[in-house]
Amino acid sequence: MDADEDDFPEWVDRVKANVAGEVRRRRKEMGWSAQDLADRCEELGHPIPRNVIANMESGRRAVLPLVDVIVLAAALETYPAHLIFPVGYVEETQELPFQPLVPTWDALRRFTGEEEVIDNDAGLVPSFEYHASLVRTALAALEEEEHARFAAKQATSRAQREEAERKRIAYADQAVSAKYTLRHLRRELREDGAVPPDLPPALGDVDPPETDTTPEERL
Repeated sequence: MDADEDDFPEWVDRVKANVAGEVRRRRKEMGWSAQDLADRCEELGHPIPRNVIANMESGRRAVLPLVDVIVLAAALETYPAHLIFPVGYVEETQELPFQPLVPTWDALRRFTGEEEVIDNDAGLVPSFEYHASLVRTALAALEEEEHARFAAKQATSRAQREEAERKRIAYADQAVSAKYTLRHLRRELREDGAVPPDLPPALGDVDPPETDTTPEERL
């Protein structure tokens, strides 16, 4: 589409208007005054004065720092992305300068990575999402394994005990499989120079124990 440099501020103003409108709507929904919101931001460690919030909501504020959006979202108990793309309250929005309006829901899904962008390099985000999924799977399997073990101990018949034991073994296998995949995924992340997410205590055996060998000896 043909674009004029004068269109650029329109996009900026639209983003600021989205945030301002959603902050105002969310604040009123919570029954807060602008001072209440300012007080909450200060409690979170990033003061945003009442007059700054009022100027933002009325469209008189010239800039909208990212750190303010992050703290305002936390204060209003929502997500920063939901302030920028208020799904259900703004039907269409503009993702970038000089681009046509698109459904706000589509823009939000691209912003959060739920909808793939053509030729997009998502970096390590997919790996971290897969890591989180494996952690959930392993923890759930370990919990079910423990339930099955308890059921086997409480069984009043041989058939009940065998069924509980069968389930326990199946869940144990699931946990082992998830942890095995986790170990390899974490190794790959480290090889890429990344730091894997922390593991919950129940999965403390996923990472191999550290040794005193030198990097040359480990190769």
